[in-house]
Amino acid sequence: MPTGPPPPELETLLRGPNPCVVATVRPDGELHTAATWYEWTGSQTVLLNMDASRRRLGHMRANPRVAVTVLDADSWYAHVSLIGRVSDLRPDPDLADIDRIAKRYTGREYRDRERDSWTAEVRVLRWHGWSNARPLEAKPRPGPSS
Repeated sequence: MPTGPPPPELETLLRGPNPCVVATVRPDGELHTAATWYEWTGSQTVLLNMDASRRRLGHMRANPRVAVTVLDADSWYAHVSLIGRVSDLRPDPDLADIDRIAKRYTGREYRDRERDSWTAEVRVLRWHGWSNARPLEAKPRPGPSS
């Protein structure tokens, strides 16, 4: 499994408003999964936003380990899973984060204006993916010239 951020060739998939599933770790060690919206920042960070009542928020507070799988909306056989840790968990009182994410998916601000909204920044540590029935592999990144 490659470490570090996914390669640039995955930017199109990650930047699109694609289906996504987040996995968190419950207090008993079992996994909890939920479909969600996300935003790829283009660095090594995925933003997730959730209502304060969501179980995954409590799970993230107790255990920062998270996996996010993004599926290509046109072909679910192409997907990338991002494994990382919540590096920041903060309130979103003015709904700026959820509005930005909602606009990617629906073209407009999030409908629930009374929402107690929270944002999780997930720092990607490893990734893996599939496309065309083959595992995606990290291409060597150019190094300094000698």
